[in-house]
Amino acid sequence: MDPPRAPIARHRLVDPGDVGPRRVLLASPRGYCAGVDRAVITVEQALAQHGAPVYVRKQIVHNRHVVAELERAGAVFVDEVDAVPEGALVVFSAHGVSPAVVAEASDRGLQAIDATCPLVTKVHREAQRFARDEAHMLLVGHAGHEEVEGTMGEAPGRMTLVQSPADADAVDVPEHTRLVWLSQTTLSVDETMETVRRLRVRFPYLEDPPSDDICYATQNRQVAMKKVAPECDLVIVVGSANSSNTVRLVDVALEAGARAAYRVDASREIEQAWLEGVRTIGVSSGASVPEVLVAEVLAELADAGWGQVDEVRTAEEDLVFSLPKELRPSRR
Repeated sequence: MDPPRAPIARHRLVDPGDVGPRRVLLASPRGYCAGVDRAVITVEQALAQHGAPVYVRKQIVHNRHVVAELERAGAVFVDEVDAVPEGALVVFSAHGVSPAVVAEASDRGLQAIDATCPLVTKVHREAQRFARDEAHMLLVGHAGHEEVEGTMGEAPGRMTLVQSPADADAVDVPEHTRLVWLSQTTLSVDETMETVRRLRVRFPYLEDPPSDDICYATQNRQVAMKKVAPECDLVIVVGSANSSNTVRLVDVALEAGARAAYRVDASREIEQAWLEGVRTIGVSSGASVPEVLVAEVLAELADAGWGQVDEVRTAEEDLVFSLPKELRPSRR
């Protein structure tokens, strides 16, 4: 299946006039990470092997164009498993689910395929282990995010959500208990570590998880943005509004020195006014964004006079995750 693409109206932008030499700095790595790629292929393979409809709890990844493309292929997205007909096939999204959701799916006789990113699964296993050890966990993350809901569901009563550095100054924890911090995988590296620093001021005995919870792709995209942004008059980040890592890239761009930074779902959302007085434009995309959407942004900018594209690469990514066992070829 070709990468999902959105219908666009080309040649919307016009050359704003002579502002001197112009260029685009294209951040790399950008776009799909291994966990997103695995999740999208999981739905595609489920449709190929079982036929439509295939039900998916929540958005498989946080990108509305990917979701729309999979809907056209026969995927049906639902908020909860009670909307799935009994006995049907359901895929759990890349962000993970709590044990309660898994149990509900089983009670309804659903055939469940788990597309949870293995890096999120790693955090779930850490939560399970610390809960068995009777530790209390401080989870750095955003309330309402599916990943946070799934992780907190692994240890009800033994986990407290900390959403920001300010929250760290006010959070209450049980007395005389072992204390460990965990993190949502898609956060800003800098803000997460500032939150942990402030937690440790109050709780010097706070323990680190056995390994960094923030995923490699989130870190790599933020590092690339920090390299690009200081040279940019404008940064455009491609991705959907409900994508935490995409939204954080905009923040990182501004913090790193970009004069302006905006998120767009597709090239048609770029505004002509953004281009006034601009020479250097940075472009990146969140970890759930197909590359075709970035290509369309570059084409639109080229039409307006930004035809020179220089890629700025800060890391190589070659990680690949295996598909869920239910979709792998059987060995005879």
